[in-house]
Amino acid sequence: MGIYLIVCPLVFLAGFVDSIAGGGGLISLPAYMFAGIPVHNAIATNKLSSSTGTVVSTARLIKNKKVDWGFVPGTVIGALIGSVAGANLALIISDHILKMVLVVILPIVAFCVLKDKNMDVEVPVGMTKNKQYLIAIVCSLVIGCYDGFYGPGTGTFLLLVFTKLAKIPLEKATGNVKIVNLSSNISALITFILAGKIMWGLGLAASCFSIAGHYVGAGMVVNNGVKVIKPIILIVLVLLLVKVVSGI
Repeated sequence: MGIYLIVCPLVFLAGFVDSIAGGGGLISLPAYMFAGIPVHNAIATNKLSSSTGTVVSTARLIKNKKVDWGFVPGTVIGALIGSVAGANLALIISDHILKMVLVVILPIVAFCVLKDKNMDVEVPVGMTKNKQYLIAIVCSLVIGCYDGFYGPGTGTFLLLVFTKLAKIPLEKATGNVKIVNLSSNISALITFILAGKIMWGLGLAASCFSIAGHYVGAGMVVNNGVKVIKPIILIVLVLLLVKVVSGI
């Protein structure tokens, strides 16, 4: 019961944050690990709860026309390929090595995200729709691999590269990021299910809290748009720094 009391409330908070600006894994994955779940099981079970929650926020954003469907096919395929590759890489690495890799990854994530907090989009001359699409596909492949391997910060990374590199308007980028993130989550989840790494009782309970968090957060995106996204991005950055300092 103690494990559930630690994991479930934090997964709700993670779903809320993730539905708005990504980075919910910065809260949920440490919650599983703090509760004493082994690393591989924590990553796998976290994928279950985050995937179910992301389905809800994605559906709500689609319903409210926050997705540019022209970018969906290629980015989804890229995310699926990258995520399967990353998840399989995580499965063959020992717990000790994986923990060391996480310690190295976190400062890099912090530096990249802190480097540019301005979310405004200015489309330069010569940036065509095809160029935007190609950039979005490549970014989805690379970040999808990261998501399958580890995950925390994936949504934030995608939001930054879709707005800053692909120059997709912020509100549309939020919806497309959810679809790409959901795709990479599901493909990694299937990989972990086949490997038998998911703790189903805890994962399904946490999924209920994740769904609730995503539903509430997606509603705030729909109703408040950019006003909500920017402050939550800052909160994610603070959580990321706390996680680095804590040495998780």
